[in-house]
Amino acid sequence: MATNLDLDDKLIIQAQKIGKHRTKRETVTAALEQYIAHKKQQEIVELFGEIDFDPGYDYKKARKR
Repeated sequence: MATNLDLDDKLIIQAQKIGKHRTKRETVTAALEQYIAHKKQQEIVELFGEIDFDPGYDYKKARKR
């Protein structure tokens, strides 16, 4: 899918050098993948304290089912 974006060239060049990416496309793709991974990790962290935990649960016994 072709998309035209008006991106800050200084940021792209800096990210390209730091990430050792050969192309701008590779740089933007890597940045988007990292952004998505980071947001998903934040969603998991936000679940701390929300999910009930059973300290008596025997996961080894459950594996044998």
